[in-house]
Amino acid sequence: MNKRIFAFSLLLSGTIALSGCTTNPYTGESQAGKSGIGAGLGALAGAGIGVLSSSKKDRGKGALIGAASGAAVGGGVGYYMDVQEAKLRDKMKGTGVSVTRNGDNIVLNMPSNVTFDSSSSSLKPAGANTLTGVAMVLKEYPKTAINVLGYTDSTGSRSLNMNLSQQRADSVASALITQNVAANRIRTQGMGPDNPIASNSSEAGKAQNRRVEITLSPL
Repeated sequence: MNKRIFAFSLLLSGTIALSGCTTNPYTGESQAGKSGIGAGLGALAGAGIGVLSSSKKDRGKGALIGAASGAAVGGGVGYYMDVQEAKLRDKMKGTGVSVTRNGDNIVLNMPSNVTFDSSSSSLKPAGANTLTGVAMVLKEYPKTAINVLGYTDSTGSRSLNMNLSQQRADSVASALITQNVAANRIRTQGMGPDNPIASNSSEAGKAQNRRVEITLSPL
């Protein structure tokens, strides 16, 4: 690849990466979006492939075509999850539900004060309303799998907690399906008291552990 082509590829990848910059809602700092980074890397890789797959006289054209194609592929999944994450954050403002990103996965943590009373698997009105907002976004972005995990605190027998956590996960899934989210996208699992996020030695900690997590993953 000659200097001009290489410089153009770097410029293209840098421009795409900058266009994917977002502001972290917690720190207020600018950060490169995952789609921008993926597109930038894709552009560089695509340019190289374009050169290698082209005849000598067409290498310049091949590099440019490869860079553009690589950018589109590299930014695809990341961009899809980026925009979905942004819409979920907007919908979940003020609900008490946290939205976090783990690679290409988006995790919604629904605490007990939003979802279920102690020893109950019946959704609170606040939980049902919140899931209406979640469902609106999920229907707009159908290319994601939905994994619903139910959790309990450590009070009571393990078998009781495993059954209760499964019922809670199923209740959340049923609420989403009622809102016309496709059932074949959804999987549920009761985790019982496993994977606590706080100590079960206090009531406050137990309340944090009684939760439902919804993980969205690209299909």
